Amino acid sequence: MNLIRFALVADAAATIATGALLAVGGSLLADLTGLPATATLPLGLFLIAFAAFVGWVGMQRETPRGAATLIVLVNSAWVVGSLIVLLAGTFPLTLLGVAFVIAQAIAVAALAALQWVGLGRARALA
Repeated sequence: MNLIRFALVADAAATIATGALLAVGGSLLADLTGLPATATLPLGLFLIAFAAFVGWVGMQRETPRGAATLIVLVNSAWVVGSLIVLLAGTFPLTLLGVAFVIAQAIAVAALAALQWVGLGRARALA
């Protein structure tokens, strides 16, 4: 499995897990983190749908460049949004909430970086 496919499949697995956590355990997570309970279900459902798309792209024999680039852009926007949530104090996050937002932002940034490098390698091989 080449780097781009690996990064996309890893992204899909992590995203589906996070989406399920937010969608199913949203009220408990909201209590523990300070994230708004009204946002956890919609965010979780979005992440589940996004994970399905990312997984589909990652399982293609030839990775569609446009789709993979879109995934890198969405992941990058997610990281920026996470930083805005932290820096702007958008939500009354608990210490666990701050750690959760930081941890998932770091993970998403790492996956986006792997995807970007994987895209570059795929282009060099083409």
